Amino acid sequence: MTEPLRQTPLHDWHAAHGARIVPFAGWAMPVQYESITAEHLAVRQAVGVFDISHMGRIRFHGADAGSFLDHLLTRKATRLKPGQIRYALVTNEQGGILDDVLVYRLQDGDAGPDFRLVVNAANRAKIIAWLGRHNDGFDASWTDETETTAMIAVQGPRALSVAQPLLEGQVELNELKYYTGERLTRDDGEWVVSRTGYTGEDGCEITLPASSATGVWESLVDRGATPAGLGARDTLRLEAAMPLYGHELNESIDPIEAGLSFAVQLKDHEFIGRDALAERCETPAARVRIGLDVEGRRVPRQDAVILDGDRPIGQVTSGTFSPTLQHPIAMGYVSAGNAEPGKSLAVDIRGKPAAAVVVPLPFYQRPS
Repeated sequence: MTEPLRQTPLHDWHAAHGARIVPFAGWAMPVQYESITAEHLAVRQAVGVFDISHMGRIRFHGADAGSFLDHLLTRKATRLKPGQIRYALVTNEQGGILDDVLVYRLQDGDAGPDFRLVVNAANRAKIIAWLGRHNDGFDASWTDETETTAMIAVQGPRALSVAQPLLEGQVELNELKYYTGERLTRDDGEWVVSRTGYTGEDGCEITLPASSATGVWESLVDRGATPAGLGARDTLRLEAAMPLYGHELNESIDPIEAGLSFAVQLKDHEFIGRDALAERCETPAARVRIGLDVEGRRVPRQDAVILDGDRPIGQVTSGTFSPTLQHPIAMGYVSAGNAEPGKSLAVDIRGKPAAAVVVPLPFYQRPS
């Protein structure tokens, strides 16, 4: 029997305002309201707001919480200063990627360092099971706060000014550095505000009690934020060349070939998968992640074959028509000798080749 889809605290608002709701990683999520392109461009040009409450939110406790996370993550949580957030990976013994995550170290409290993880919705159960299998010898426990909280992303050039009034002067978003966050004490409970996002634009993400989500969401919309769904979130992250688990990342792909070496600390850091990754760093990767600009209007989709002439050399992992660039783009993996920017290739789209050229990533970078 199929389990019913989970609903975020904002589900009723989405349904009442015309969102097209689709199943996603076990959740009923808005994929779009009126137009993916309009939502995408609102984020690039002004400000959009996303319900990302489906993302897993895990809070850690115990004297060994930091060293426990060090054992699991490709970056050392214990090296983070209070308030810092970092992108990291959870890898298996072979170096394959179990998930890509954000690890938070918020301001230390009476109980010591405050560590959190934000994990992909589709991987939440897998990661929680992984925690349980590798906790022997550590004074560490965790609380899954996903269903008692909400998470809202405010993204775009106007994001900080639109979100700032919600914070009642407790945090100045313009002074909050990228990939840092703060814990706030509010009348409704704890909030966590971070200067992070998944769109390639400036912005912030707010975790707050589930009961407060609708009021905060409506305040953001009233101040001019455009509600945006999963469709725009995907086109935005693809233009920014941000990998998506299940597309660019999975357990058979390692961080080196994925182009994520920056998120792997091998020196003075023992973690699950470390030895396998150290060995792979000694030889060039056989395949690498690339970006492709594609001619015409046809969009390459996941698993489309990438060709060098008539010879298959790889596969597309994500593709879309870029609303910003106004042509199709794709990411994928190819044999390493075919990854040089400027190289002419092709993509088999429903049996017909479409000309493509390798381009540097990201496809889009916001003006500084």
